[in-house]
Amino acid sequence: MKTPALLCALLVGCSSLCAADWPQWRGAARDDHSPDTGLLKTWPAGGPAQVWLFKDAGLGYAGFSIADGRLYTMGLRGEQELLIAIDIATGKEEWSAPAGSRYPNGWGDGPRMTPTVDGDRVYAVGGNGLLICAATQDGKVRWQKSLITDLGGKLQGWGYTESPLVVGGNLLCTPGGPQGTMAALDKLTGDVVWRTKDLTDEAQYSSPVLFQQAGKPQVVQLVTKQFFGVDPATGKVLWRSEFPGRVAVIPTVIPHAGHVYATSGYGVGCKLVKIAGDGNSVETVYENNKVMKNHHGGVVRVDGNIYGHSDGNGWVCQDLMTGKEIWSHKGFGKGAIHYADGMLYCLDEKSGEVALIEASPKGWTEHGRFKLDPLSTQRNPQGGIWPHPVVVGGRLYLRDQELLYCFDVKGK
Repeated sequence: MKTPALLCALLVGCSSLCAADWPQWRGAARDDHSPDTGLLKTWPAGGPAQVWLFKDAGLGYAGFSIADGRLYTMGLRGEQELLIAIDIATGKEEWSAPAGSRYPNGWGDGPRMTPTVDGDRVYAVGGNGLLICAATQDGKVRWQKSLITDLGGKLQGWGYTESPLVVGGNLLCTPGGPQGTMAALDKLTGDVVWRTKDLTDEAQYSSPVLFQQAGKPQVVQLVTKQFFGVDPATGKVLWRSEFPGRVAVIPTVIPHAGHVYATSGYGVGCKLVKIAGDGNSVETVYENNKVMKNHHGGVVRVDGNIYGHSDGNGWVCQDLMTGKEIWSHKGFGKGAIHYADGMLYCLDEKSGEVALIEASPKGWTEHGRFKLDPLSTQRNPQGGIWPHPVVVGGRLYLRDQELLYCFDVKGK
């Protein structure tokens, strides 16, 4: 049983993240909800005004976090993967830090995760599993660990893509393997605090989420054949739920109101469970539901609905609690989604088109569309425009390999 002091420490750790602009994958709460308000509800012809274009972000599919005037991302330059910091006011690079050797892949080389910012530290994982902690001010590497050689993990076919999670004094990550699927490291030193020794599944491509259940913190993570809740203080596995993942399991799960929702592509679909009793067990609400089969563009919950692209179904609005389809739309290509100020920002991963639509159960109602220009000529033909959109501080950030775009979506 946690002491009040320990629980307080965990919540303080979460609060330090929440104080930043967009400090990690899918934002402060990992729900992909921008904190912005007062944004443009309709885009002008040709789309919102471009503020700057950074042309040397390196190759790869890494996303971006924004905190204290800096944008953090990763990229491959030559044979070196790098953690890169950019001044959001000017679009100029401030520093870069080495984050491992080149990760080669038939769909495109380079890193795939989003850095995690916590105070004066930023954490990043290279495609080959090198986890680094760097100083936000100058990029000096304070410590590093290999998820493979130091933590016993195994490199999967598309590399390590997880964005680690700070909870209190610990950094949680998912190396996978016989030493324990998940690990907590001391965020200041990198020393191992705990492993989930009773759970040894290999890592997949999803990232963990912190939430509160009955006043107690839990972390939920998704791997190929199950998703599970963990006590972030001890690493104890609180509950597990079977999940029929195939090939690659990627989207981040969505905890909400005592429930946890998971979805995956390759024909898998989605599942919803209710956390029961004292938070140590779950009951299935629905499973093998094919309304939402999300590959890797992610889904967002807005009120009681789930929005995202479903393989075969197009863009979908799904009732979270029943799993029923509310509407679907096939007039826009497959890709990633983001929520800000009542609107959904949808990205076509092949064409580079971006659409602004209402987050509404009434249907797909579009309020503007534009196409990224220029597009990268260095992207692998097997790849797509896979980094997810982010809106924060009145700016929309997008990326296609070495090209990092910044648009004004606030207007006057």
